[in-house]
Amino acid sequence: MPRVIGLMSGSSLDGLDIACVDFSLIENHPSETWTFQIVHAETIPYSSDWMNRLSTATELDARSYLLLHTSYGHYLGECVNDFLAKYKLDVEKIDLVVSHGHTVFHEPWNRMTGQIGDGAAISAQTRLVVVNDLRAMDVAYGGQGAPIVPIGEKYLFNEYRLLLNIGGIANLTDQNYQIAFDICPANRILNKLTQQYLQKEYDEDGQYASTGKINQILLDKLNQLDYYKTLYPKSLSNSFGLDIIYPLIELEKDNINDLLHTYVEHIIQQICNSIEMMIEKEKQDKSTYMNCKMLITGGGAHNKYLFQCLQNRLRDKFGIEMIYPEKNIIDFKEALIMAFIGLLRIQKRPNVLASVTGAKMNSIGGALWSN
Repeated sequence: MPRVIGLMSGSSLDGLDIACVDFSLIENHPSETWTFQIVHAETIPYSSDWMNRLSTATELDARSYLLLHTSYGHYLGECVNDFLAKYKLDVEKIDLVVSHGHTVFHEPWNRMTGQIGDGAAISAQTRLVVVNDLRAMDVAYGGQGAPIVPIGEKYLFNEYRLLLNIGGIANLTDQNYQIAFDICPANRILNKLTQQYLQKEYDEDGQYASTGKINQILLDKLNQLDYYKTLYPKSLSNSFGLDIIYPLIELEKDNINDLLHTYVEHIIQQICNSIEMMIEKEKQDKSTYMNCKMLITGGGAHNKYLFQCLQNRLRDKFGIEMIYPEKNIIDFKEALIMAFIGLLRIQKRPNVLASVTGAKMNSIGGALWSN
């Protein structure tokens, strides 16, 4: 039974997710299926210094960028060591550490993606085998390099046809068609608005958003952005939210409640539009999703106002039933799947699906580091 540590740092910058996971392959199952147990998991909030360093990484010169890459790798290694000590986990029983890193640049049209967090530094700090740089091979093959979680959803969550993650960026998977793509910036924008205007880390339960009104002019501007008209496979970089969407919102003179309310509505509309895009591209009708279960994860699932509005909209428009899982799945599904992707890597098995990313072929992604 492999025991793997998965690390995930998302675009919302709320912290580093760490999950220690035991995996087991179900024997004699008609299709390959794995079970998992999250032994321990924790989100380590970023200090204001790390938040600043990560959020401004795109502005660095080459040398400073590489120094940050190395420094962040050593920091990740220290976090793993602290995590192991805190939960009294036997280092000898850890087979692998898998780190997604923190995405700074993502330009698949230029065949480039960049996640900082030096794997060699993590391995040196922990004295463990490390896999990182999970997206680069897919991008080299002409893929989007994202989303990469569908391979984990295929083997670990195959009871769900639809899976929606609302993190810094929202993304959607349909397992019947083996397709997935980024929908729109989500928590990264909601949190930034809350931090800038309310000096709060996030809008707890969507309390402020729920009392606002829709700014229809702003909503129309957001919905008309070219990305939303592009067919999948497609993916988003953090810059789309920060450099394109956020400046549009800042131009408005509305109160913060109205801005949050409008952006929540934008997220919901784009999720619905994405489902309609799949129906049209796959030549189906709306009945294809009738009574379909959708697993929702990511920080956005904790936003009660967003969840309830989305739940009602999906039920009314498509007959989709949203499933709210246990908290560990909501918060650590991506760290869990990073761990699984790394496990496939050391088994020399494909861990990124070309049907999702548009690459020339399935690939075995990840750089391997060991002492």
